[in-house]
Parts: sequence; structure tokens; C-alpha cells
Amino acid sequence: MKNENKLAGAGLLTAFAASLCCITPVLALVAGTSGVASSFAWLEPFRPYLIAFTILVIGFAWYQMLKPSKMEADCDCDPVKKPKFTQTRAFLAIVTVFAAIMLAFPYFSDKLTSSQQPPAEVTPNSEVQRIEFEVHGMSCTGCENNVIKAVSQLPGIFETTASFEESLASIQFDANLVNKDQISAAIAESGYDVIKSNPE
Repeated sequence: MKNENKLAGAGLLTAFAASLCCITPVLALVAGTSGVASSFAWLEPFRPYLIAFTILVIGFAWYQMLKPSKMEADCDCDPVKKPKFTQTRAFLAIVTVFAAIMLAFPYFSDKLTSSQQPPAEVTPNSEVQRIEFEVHGMSCTGCENNVIKAVSQLPGIFETTASFEESLASIQFDANLVNKDQISAAIAESGYDVIKSNPE
């Protein structure tokens, strides 16, 4: 039973690690410390391996839990004392469900972070420009929303889009109110690396 506990703990830990790169931006937005948002982005390349390891470990824990023990089959002994809750199937089921939620986190993290921003209004004096930044460190939709929120807090932003898959952020802004360097700095302060910009 202790082995199943260790396996369940290892499975939970790897499931958490597999989604840490996506959990951090959500926690950063909630806590208001967006600078730490990409601290665990380095884990993203290892995510498929962590997912596979989690599935193997939890699957093996279930195998160990469900297989009949030799003592039970061969012996007509006194009933074994009741196991602790952490050694039961119910606990392993809870761990399995929690691990599944952690593994699926990147697919629903955008629901937990709002990227809505009140856009600036275009006036006759507005000098509307669009710029595209190559942004590294984004690994999920939560990261995209983190970048969008950081940029939208600047004055004169009309529209912001971000794509973690393309490592791009596209911003339409009023050049009379904000400049390229300020936008780049806002993205960098939110915890991501701005590699270069391409004016459109």
C-alpha cells in the first residue's frame, strides 16, 4: 500500500510539473505579479514526457492497487486491519482526477484569465500604427492573456493579439500616446522575452 502512495504522489507531482508553465501565468495574474509568469516556461519542451510519465506512474499505481495479493489468495488469515484513507482506492481516484485536471489545464486556462481590455478610441488626431513582436516564453493561452493584459494597460492601445503557437504579439496603437519601446518593455515586464519587432 505504501508503494501505491508513493506512485500516486509521483504521478501528482509530474502532472503538476507538466502544467506548471501554464499554471504560473494564471497565478501571476491573480496575484498581480506578472513578472514571474514565464519562470517555468522552460518546462514546456518536457511536457509530453511529463505527461507520459504521469500516465505510466498512475496506471502502475492502479495496477498495484487492483491486483490480488498472494497473501489474500493463499491464506485464510484474520482480516487485515482497515487501511488509512491515503492507502485506499478512493484516495487514488482523487489523485487520478486531480492529475487529469492538471494535465488538461493548458486547454482551459484561457477561461480563468480575462484578456478583455477597453480599447482606446480612435480620434482625428490619432496616429494609428501596428507593430508585431516576436515574443518567446509563451506556452499556452494563459500566457497570451498575460501579454495582452500587460500591453492593454498602456495608453493608446487599440487592439492586441498574441499567439503562443507562433510566438507573436500584434499591437495596434496610437503613436502619439505610446511608442514601440514602451510596448516592448510592458511585454518584457510581464515575464516574456521580446526578441524583435516588425512594423506592419
